Amino acid sequence: MNLGPYPPARRSDVVDHLPGHTVADPYRWLEDDASAETQAWSAAQDALLTQYRRAPGHAATEARLARRLAALLGTGAVGSPVWRGERWFAARREGAAEHAVVDLAEPHGTRTPLLDPMRLDPSGATTLDSWQPSIEGDLLAYQVSAGGTEESVLRVLDVADGAVVDGPIDRARYSPVAWLPGGAAFYYVRRLHPDLVPTDEAQYHRRVWLHRVGTDPDTDVEVFGAGLDATTYFGVSVSRDGCWLIVSASTGTAPRTDVWIADLTATSPEQPLLEPVAVGLDAESGAWVGRDGRLYLLTDLDAPRGRLAVADPRHPGPEHWTTLLEQDAEAVLCAAVLLDDGAPSAPEQPGGRVQPVPATELVALWRRHALSEVTVHDPATGALLEDEQHGGGRVPLPGLGTVTGLSRRPTGGRELWFGWTDHTSPTSIRRYDARTGSVDVWAEPPGRLPTLPAVRAQQVTCTSADGTSVRMVVLARADRLDDDGRPLAAAPTILYGYGGFQISLEPAYSATALAWVEAGGVYVVANLRGGGEEGEEWHRAGMRQDKQNVFDDLYAAAERLVADGWTTSAQLAVWGGSNGGLLVGAAVTQRPELFAAAVCSAPLLDMVRYQQFGLGTTWTEEYGDTADATELGWLIGYSPYHRAVADGGTPGAGPAYPAVLFTVFDGDTRVDPLHARKTAAALQHATSSDPQDRPVLLRRESGVGHGGRALSRTIALTAEQLAFVGRQTGLPLGH
Repeated sequence: MNLGPYPPARRSDVVDHLPGHTVADPYRWLEDDASAETQAWSAAQDALLTQYRRAPGHAATEARLARRLAALLGTGAVGSPVWRGERWFAARREGAAEHAVVDLAEPHGTRTPLLDPMRLDPSGATTLDSWQPSIEGDLLAYQVSAGGTEESVLRVLDVADGAVVDGPIDRARYSPVAWLPGGAAFYYVRRLHPDLVPTDEAQYHRRVWLHRVGTDPDTDVEVFGAGLDATTYFGVSVSRDGCWLIVSASTGTAPRTDVWIADLTATSPEQPLLEPVAVGLDAESGAWVGRDGRLYLLTDLDAPRGRLAVADPRHPGPEHWTTLLEQDAEAVLCAAVLLDDGAPSAPEQPGGRVQPVPATELVALWRRHALSEVTVHDPATGALLEDEQHGGGRVPLPGLGTVTGLSRRPTGGRELWFGWTDHTSPTSIRRYDARTGSVDVWAEPPGRLPTLPAVRAQQVTCTSADGTSVRMVVLARADRLDDDGRPLAAAPTILYGYGGFQISLEPAYSATALAWVEAGGVYVVANLRGGGEEGEEWHRAGMRQDKQNVFDDLYAAAERLVADGWTTSAQLAVWGGSNGGLLVGAAVTQRPELFAAAVCSAPLLDMVRYQQFGLGTTWTEEYGDTADATELGWLIGYSPYHRAVADGGTPGAGPAYPAVLFTVFDGDTRVDPLHARKTAAALQHATSSDPQDRPVLLRRESGVGHGGRALSRTIALTAEQLAFVGRQTGLPLGH
């Protein structure tokens, strides 16, 4: 088809003189999405994309893909139970439902939909961000946001009749809710009123507050947070007996957490005396008080892969910690849960100590090279319980996959629940009974899994530029492999990665991957440095001055796929979003010859000005600070936008870039769409690829943001992305 020409984009002479560096920014004007010039350019990009999608057969491919994705997602979803007495709360999404609902389930089996985002907003634009029942289970705090903004508004409903009894409380984005016994009050996190902070800092300046249900939130008592960095995020929790308050604080996304604890029996809830647990340490720690009365700490202090320590909550400092579970040589410790014989619960009001309940088992969740393991230990010594009752210290799992969380009854007992998924299995909920060592299926998704061809997943290792071993999972149809699991022929391949913020890419059911693989493609998930798959050292090896390691890991994975015959560069696509969009942008501008296509979603691409938009300031520790000449040098060295600008001195004289589809969302308050606009303009100007063969396109969507979205929106976006990649790599889709 005759595509184009690209919409004209003015190259201005804007140059910034920054610490130690002079930086050209010819598309600065595209940062202003309200300007007539930007709007005209964006409308022209919309028209270009529409022209691309009008190619013969393309619309039919998207439609077939949408139907297949709907079928694959039609399994629906179930969540782990959140117990309150003999009742429980759980999330559930029916197969065709736009959003999950929160159900209340009774012991006799009756389930009542308690909270449904579609009832709140039939348009589907409102998302349920989080929810937390009170300790007694008669109230439910919940947070919703509209249009993808993630600007959560907090309310409380009465579980008995569904009536809203408190709220709205605004400025509650990313707020935990920690109920006190009795349900009269809770701790939560809220930003200061915009009138009290500089205009450009309105989305920061959080504090921990105490709110009494039914009162004006403007009268809430500020409990903690004054004097800390403006970008600090807080965590807050209360032990079920109401005796202990724990507050955590992290500056932006820095891999360090400070923790404090307060004895609520010694003071009023409004004036807790918070004592340091782990403050000022170069480590992350999570803390809780068990029913046995001990303080538990899951920490990477002196243990990059994590360890579990225990202490007396009255003497909580690190000098008093005793390690209960040592760091493993390979596996990362992710979570731990204590089980007991379910002695009577504590009183519903604080004020007086309760008798500790001795633990019977300590259950730990580990991640070994991105695969989950669950072990059972003596809670006193940490030793593995290797007797027959406890399965030799191992909780049996269905295979190589991912355990999503461990939960138990707050009132005790020797059962726990966890989610289980792998690449071809939607998440089901399993129940482990420590009395017998058995695991059974407790809840399954409500919909039926469509018939799929046999799919094989295998872990492959490659060697990065500096000699580091990097793992990836390769998914392919079994009938496209020989008896040893090797490919019979090269196939169109998607290479997906993220590589940042300690986020681990673990096996999970993916309609995107399955739709691609069943059509004959290969889908690969790479566990790059910067993630959390191998612990904190793995994360730090891919951040700040070492960010290039992440990109090199990706290239090593791509080269291994080509060398082993899985694919060719003419059939290989790279795909990622957010920080993964930065990964894709780097791949496109550093190694364009390695890829035929790229999907770059909600990307971070202008690394010189990233701190000035969205939540960029909170990521300084991950990437570097542009106010520092040395750190700015790191950022300029790989900034995809600036590499594309440098390649575009003469129109069309740059590299032969792959085909690129940028996807952005107007409601995105984390990563501003300006990154994609500026980089799309730079690539369109510079590329020497024929736009008929390898176009650079921009897809924008209104009414959604960086995170959750309605099911129909997810399907439509994914169908367009897959159709683009299939067309550019030569894979027939949707037949």
